[in-house]
Amino acid sequence: MAASEMRALQRIDLDHAEALRLLGSVSLGRIVFTRQALPTVRPVNHVLDDGDIVIRTHEGAALTSHAQPADSTGVVVAYEADAIDPDTHLGWSVVVTGYAQLVTDPVELERIRGLLQPWAPMEPVDQAVRIRPELVTGLLLTATGGAADTTG
Repeated sequence: MAASEMRALQRIDLDHAEALRLLGSVSLGRIVFTRQALPTVRPVNHVLDDGDIVIRTHEGAALTSHAQPADSTGVVVAYEADAIDPDTHLGWSVVVTGYAQLVTDPVELERIRGLLQPWAPMEPVDQAVRIRPELVTGLLLTATGGAADTTG
C-alpha cells in the first residue's frame, strides 16, 4: 500500500470468546515451543475441539517428544493464528498460551484423526497434541472509524 493510501488503523482488543471464535475460523496457525532451550515455531493446521486446540503430528516431531502425556499437566506452548490482509493490513491475530498434552487414548486419537486431516504430506501423522488454553489474547486491526469483517 502506497504511503498516500495509508489509512489510520485502530487496534481493538478481543475478548476470550471472540478470539477463540476467530481462531476456529481458520485452519492454519503456528505452534511455539521450547527446543534445546530456545523458542521454536512450526506452522501446523488445527481444529478447535471443545475449546481446545488440537493438532496432528508424527512420532519423530520435535513437539511430540516435548508434549507431555495426557495424565500430566503438559508443557507450556503458545499458538498463534491470524487473518491479516497483505494490502490493507486489516484483520485479526489471536495468541493462545496453554499446556500441550499428547493424546494417548486410542479412541480419542481415532476421533481426532477423523476431525483433522494433515495439511502437508509427511511421515505418517499418527499422533495428536491437545492444547488447553490458559491465556487467550486477540486483536482486531480495523480502519479508524469503521468496522472490519471478522468472519475470518
